[in-house]
Amino acid sequence: MGLFARVRKEWFIIGIVLVITCAKLAPSVGVKAGPLRPEITITYVAVSVIFFNSGLSLKTEELASALMHVKLHFFVQTFTLVFFPIAIWLLLKVLALTAINEWLLRGLQTVACMPPPVSSAVILTKAVGGNELGSSSSVPFSSIFSQLFMTVVVPLIVGQMCRRFLRECLDRRKPPFGTVSSVVLLMIIYTTFCDTFSNPNIELDHLSLLIVVFIIFSIQLSFMALIFFMSTRKSSGFTAADSIAIMFCATHKSLTLGIPMLKIVFEGYEHLSLISVPLLIYHPAQILLGSILLPSIKTWMSGRQKVKHTPI
Repeated sequence: MGLFARVRKEWFIIGIVLVITCAKLAPSVGVKAGPLRPEITITYVAVSVIFFNSGLSLKTEELASALMHVKLHFFVQTFTLVFFPIAIWLLLKVLALTAINEWLLRGLQTVACMPPPVSSAVILTKAVGGNELGSSSSVPFSSIFSQLFMTVVVPLIVGQMCRRFLRECLDRRKPPFGTVSSVVLLMIIYTTFCDTFSNPNIELDHLSLLIVVFIIFSIQLSFMALIFFMSTRKSSGFTAADSIAIMFCATHKSLTLGIPMLKIVFEGYEHLSLISVPLLIYHPAQILLGSILLPSIKTWMSGRQKVKHTPI
């Protein structure tokens, strides 16, 4: 793969590095009350655009079909929204005794509570021939939920309603929904780090960052291995294709949903960018690990299919 093709493929990850660098060089542009007015353009407009875009791109008929896989979905949701947060919470009880930056540790806990993404899990699942149908400061809670409702739920519903009337046009033209959300997401990341770099009291030691990177890769590998073992047992009742879908969906976390949610829930926290760092690391890590494991999983899938079709 040539350099241009590689850059084009990984443009979003490169974009994350670039916007953080820009925030470091010119933090005054994206701070609150700055030229971009992020307290309005990001908190309300950008977040709403992402979820309206999600509602517009979500194929209701495919979602209804996917919901028929009740057992698979129950396993994935239980693992990612119950087991995952509890396991990380217990791990952080131990890590809290170390010198690792406490805000990075809080960021790890928020990562654990995030839902799985649609895009990367489905792409990797399809790539190996899996079942893609199996693959969204102390602030008062009333303020958090009202803002979540207005900037997440309402745009999502409006997007779905618009899709009903525009479905044929959207299916024919195939707008770049993913690209639009990614560009808006880069704006959110930029303004988040502008607040950090404009605050001289916030520091991040490099050792803590390296340790968190190691922890994230270890968590992903361990949980993928655990899920693979659990879902491939004969008593599980899952097919090989189901196992791959479960392994990717239950261990991946959504950056597209996660960053806007953090922006809403932790609005006013001066350490918001540090809290978001683990999620920013988790995203490329899950894609990298998935890409590395792809050949081995393909080989395993082929072997299972040969065994299945071998006459006795």
